[in-house]
Amino acid sequence: MQRIVEPLEAKQRELWGHQTITLRHNLPSLDLFSDDYLAKMIETAAPRSLAIHAEGGTDPSNWPSVSRGNASGTQVLDAVRNGMLWVNLVGISEWDSRFAELADQIFAEFEQQVPGLNIVKRKVGVLISSPKATVHYHVDIPGQAIWQVRGRKRFIIYPSTEPFLKQTELEDAVRSATYGVASYQPWFDEHGTPHDLEPGQALHWQLNGPHRIENFNELSVSLTTEHWTPDIRRTYAMNYGNGLLRQYGWTPRSTATSGAAFWAKVGLTAAYRKSGLQNKNGYQRIAKFTVDPNSQSGARPLPESEWAPPGS
Repeated sequence: MQRIVEPLEAKQRELWGHQTITLRHNLPSLDLFSDDYLAKMIETAAPRSLAIHAEGGTDPSNWPSVSRGNASGTQVLDAVRNGMLWVNLVGISEWDSRFAELADQIFAEFEQQVPGLNIVKRKVGVLISSPKATVHYHVDIPGQAIWQVRGRKRFIIYPSTEPFLKQTELEDAVRSATYGVASYQPWFDEHGTPHDLEPGQALHWQLNGPHRIENFNELSVSLTTEHWTPDIRRTYAMNYGNGLLRQYGWTPRSTATSGAAFWAKVGLTAAYRKSGLQNKNGYQRIAKFTVDPNSQSGARPLPESEWAPPGS
């Protein structure tokens, strides 16, 4: 079987999870990322697995959500190619067997090469985005990597510490109260590191590293991978618990991921999520636009009477 990830250098194995590393891969040779296969995936994806957004503003949670409507997969790709849209096939490895096999191989190759790496949960998605499209400054919660397959993009990564990432904003993102919102100042760019990604290159960066993206003047197709290790899960529970304490008027004093206070936060997090309050209070997508390949932006507004969660 052909390798997906080119062998890591010794220093890359040491830097994994701590600093940004650039990898080489062989994904562009696979037909999984052809227009025909992507169109098929767009048409067969369940509504919760197909997120389409039009670009707008610096807060990703306010970006207009777009429904596929009656557009075919090919029409969606045409709208992306000629408009200003982002299409995210969410968790595609969970519902397409070929991407499931790809995910198995990618993470097996990492675990074989990175000493002590223990991935307990992972997910794979596909991002399809318009020429010149941008993603504004934001933060992701699990361990992340982006794999460029078609087109080129600039990926700028910033330190995952104050003032580049406020603890309260990280806690809100962890609790899904926002869509990864992080405050940005133009002078942050003096401390950001740009990486120009071409097909066959991938980028893995430190946990919760804020970043923003600028596509070049071509359609971009990228694979996204996210993963959880025991350490990442503990960090998640700590931040979630601290966010809940802050929400109810307490000021948390510890970011420890062990000890009695930490395990109390684990219990608090589990109880809150089990109660359904996260779904009630978290970020919700409401489609106010629908795909229109004849529109300059790739989407047209829906009448207010038709606003609804995508697929409802």
